Amino acid sequence: MELNAYRIMWLFVFFDLPTETKKDRKNASVFRKNLLKNGFTMMQYSVYMRHCASGEAADTHEKRIQRILPPFGKVSILRITDKQYGNIMNFWGKSAQAIEPTPLQLELF
Repeated sequence: MELNAYRIMWLFVFFDLPTETKKDRKNASVFRKNLLKNGFTMMQYSVYMRHCASGEAADTHEKRIQRILPPFGKVSILRITDKQYGNIMNFWGKSAQAIEPTPLQLELF
């Protein structure tokens, strides 16, 4: 399998979870912790992202997310290629920030 910018995937998880009750806050916290445990990094408060070496790896992580969904709230998953991710523009204030380089990692599962 040849790795290229069209096979490598990025998964984005966007969520809006309720936090009115103590149980809601606990569910939201557990969901975020599980995303981190599964290799996602926080891009913004309710936006997490993960590099996947292939579409098959992205499928696996999408299934994992589906298994850890909280009982209430909205969760969306977006999959894009590394080539598409290369066009992202990040701004902190008015100054543009460079994108983080693609992780150099080998996934065994």
